[in-house]
Amino acid sequence: MAPCLGGTVLWLLVFVLLSSCAEPAPADRVKIGFSQCTNGDAWRQAMLAGMKKELSFHPGVEFRMKDAHDNSTLQRQQIQEFLKEDIDLLIVSANEAEPITPIVEEVFNRGIPVVILDRRTTSKLYTAYVGGNNVEVGQTAANYISTLLRQRGNVLEIKGAPGASPALDRHKGFAETLAAYPGMRLVAQMHGDWKRPSVIQNLPALLKAHPEVDLIFAHNDRMALGAYQVCKQLGLDRRIKVVGVDGLPGPHGGIQFVQDGILAATILYSPGGEEAIRTAMKIIKGEPYEKENMLGTMVIDSTNALTMKMQTEKLNSQQEDIQRQQQLLQQQRDTYASQRTVLYILLAALLGAAILGLVAWRAFQVNRRLIKRLERQNEEISSQRNQIAELAEQARIETEAKLRFFTNFSHELRTPLTLILGPVEEMLTASADLSAGQRHDLTLVHRNTQRLLQLVNQLMDFRKIEVGKMPVRASEGNIVAFVREIMDVFEKSARQRGIMLRFLPAEPIIPLWFDVNILDKVFFNLLSNALKFTPDRGQITVSIQRVPTDNTVRVSVEDTGSGISEQDREHIFEWFYQGHQPTAKGSGMGLALAMGLVRLHQGQLSFTSQPGQGSTFVVTLPLELPAALRSNTPYAGLPTSFAQEEEMPPRSKEDPTPTPVSASESLILVIEDNEDVREFVVQKLAPHFQVSSAADGDTGLRLAAETIPDLIVCDVMLPGLSGLEVVTQLRADWRTSHIPVVMLTARNAPEQQVEGVQSGADLYLTKPFNPTFLLESIRTLLANRAHLREHFRRELSVDTATVAPQRVDQKFLAELTAIVEANLTRSDLSVEDVARSLGISRVQLYRKVKALLGTGVTDFIQGIRLTKARQVLLDDSLTIAEVAYQMGFSSPSYFSTAFKAKYQISPSEFKALHVTPQS
Repeated sequence: MAPCLGGTVLWLLVFVLLSSCAEPAPADRVKIGFSQCTNGDAWRQAMLAGMKKELSFHPGVEFRMKDAHDNSTLQRQQIQEFLKEDIDLLIVSANEAEPITPIVEEVFNRGIPVVILDRRTTSKLYTAYVGGNNVEVGQTAANYISTLLRQRGNVLEIKGAPGASPALDRHKGFAETLAAYPGMRLVAQMHGDWKRPSVIQNLPALLKAHPEVDLIFAHNDRMALGAYQVCKQLGLDRRIKVVGVDGLPGPHGGIQFVQDGILAATILYSPGGEEAIRTAMKIIKGEPYEKENMLGTMVIDSTNALTMKMQTEKLNSQQEDIQRQQQLLQQQRDTYASQRTVLYILLAALLGAAILGLVAWRAFQVNRRLIKRLERQNEEISSQRNQIAELAEQARIETEAKLRFFTNFSHELRTPLTLILGPVEEMLTASADLSAGQRHDLTLVHRNTQRLLQLVNQLMDFRKIEVGKMPVRASEGNIVAFVREIMDVFEKSARQRGIMLRFLPAEPIIPLWFDVNILDKVFFNLLSNALKFTPDRGQITVSIQRVPTDNTVRVSVEDTGSGISEQDREHIFEWFYQGHQPTAKGSGMGLALAMGLVRLHQGQLSFTSQPGQGSTFVVTLPLELPAALRSNTPYAGLPTSFAQEEEMPPRSKEDPTPTPVSASESLILVIEDNEDVREFVVQKLAPHFQVSSAADGDTGLRLAAETIPDLIVCDVMLPGLSGLEVVTQLRADWRTSHIPVVMLTARNAPEQQVEGVQSGADLYLTKPFNPTFLLESIRTLLANRAHLREHFRRELSVDTATVAPQRVDQKFLAELTAIVEANLTRSDLSVEDVARSLGISRVQLYRKVKALLGTGVTDFIQGIRLTKARQVLLDDSLTIAEVAYQMGFSSPSYFSTAFKAKYQISPSEFKALHVTPQS
């Protein structure tokens, strides 16, 4: 029994091993037929490459292809042959729709799934369609070309073969979208039959008939290459741009043409090979699939051609790696099969079973390594996607850096504007001895300085336009009067240079919905440019007319300047472009800002120019605006800071001068890093207060702790400690916590002002500020501080124990009171002793107590002693002399004199009134 049982176990083990090593029976192979008839070798190669790439993941598929080489009759015969070969699925890529439709319907009616690739048939009898949206391709091309030509130019279109559905759809999408841009014109068309020789033969005559062509749009890259060669031959390759369709990879594909500068751009039209195989496999496996599979498109130009090329090459390299790994896997499978054959021969041997197990284990290890390698390759693909996200993040960071530049630049400009506006406003309001001419000139300086301040604010408009944060709030008004007001600003400058400034409105009143704050910047920039480039004794003409045909108003600004050169015309509306003019260069923002604002106002800005004769800029505005852009506020003219001609009223000689508050006692500390601004503020405050100054936050904080000023005027932007940090530390130090602080800053955003107030500032003034307003604000704060001192004094006079340390100042008073009460019996208690106990100097203690209570430290100590004495006198067991010595008075007589001076009653009389005699 034992040997028999052992043999049974051995054969059972062999059977188990053989069963575990045997592979399952292979499934039936799937046959897919592919009928190809589209033109273009590069297109066919790209399509087949995509199919082979996807088929590499399905080794059990038998793929058969027949190429009809653009012959529809031959393609019908080849599909008939596929029917005889008993295929499981048919993929058809036709060159012509109508000839191939009947045979496709026949295949579908026989129950064989049909996938139409790229070009549709005229029937709906098919299983699925895979291809690009040719209408969308045309629309994408039109939108990109309008942007490339800045919505103004002439386009020539080279279409595919007549009657071909891709050519019809691409032309339809292109023509309809291009018509939406009034400045774009489709001046000529021709059929290129999808081939380059046809374009080379017919295009030269068409270009000679239409010399105004700025760009050629071809329906594929081969015809686009032919168009470029024709332009190169005619010497037009630098002026005429060429855009194609396909965007195929490889040395002869559209991506390479863009990178080499042959094409300005190519519109991606995917061959769809991979998607066709994916869809076919879903149909064969019975998985859910979409009947209509539309492939996306995109523009490939110089900004992304290199990236697309590198990604394509990387994917091809990875595909080759996958194929090599599959070959290696197949080799491993073959090895495994041969080893399995050997194991079949050694069925009776247990050793053979062990060897078979070892081989199986080794094969498993190899397969696991292969899987890990494939996972690493997938991770590389994911890292490429992350790189694209990093590029987007980098673009966002660069935009934020640009915003910080404009913010800092605006802050630097506001400081000198403060030094201009302050003295001018003071001279206009405080001086009555100015002559009419002087007052007129000062008013002109004041008005144009305010205008300069407004231009500083325009720097921020650049950011607002970029992020779409500039709203339009239009109101109805007379555009003629509005433009006239703006022209008045330039009257004196034009008159001084002998320039004739003409205003020619077609009508006296033209009602229009417009935003004052937007259009004043537009027309001011246009008039400023015209005045800048017009020579002396020249002429500037501003005309306004209504255009009933398109329901618009046109405002033109014409000058007799030097004009705009050919090389500058394409760039004058670009940000920061300054042109090649030898003189009168600006910041390069005016015209770009004007263009952005006009578009924001749903208008158009155009220009014409002749070198040596002048330029004309035309602003076209719609008469009506959507309700969302309208404001309920009626038009009230230009902002006063921009165009008002009123003189500022002089101060009358009889007007009383405000009386300075404690000019000999109040100490003001000015902390300002700009020397001119610091001297200006000190000069304005010196006649009224004692003034000290500091140039940085650390020095200012030290002076504040040493001198205990009555008020501090501090700038926000300081070297070292910022103004906000200075205020925070002042409020945290009980020595300086009571001092009012006035913040001066060029940061005028609401959230920045809230930040300043939250840090503890009592007043927040933005530069440029009015000196008179600053002076009166300081007086008001000092008066409020006097009221606060009176409050503390009244609180202490009732009962020193009731002072609750809820704030830093109250805590200081509580600690001061505790020190005095602890030393009441000392008749030699001095101010120095109290200051030493608090850890500060005698001067700091004096100024702190003076600021909070309006009294000296000695008076404060005596007040505490008298208040405490009034309570102790109620004890009948103590004599007046004992109370006097207990409260630290040097003699009973001095105590009686001080007590009577404060309470108008002697200690003995007070005690007689409040102490009940014992019975």
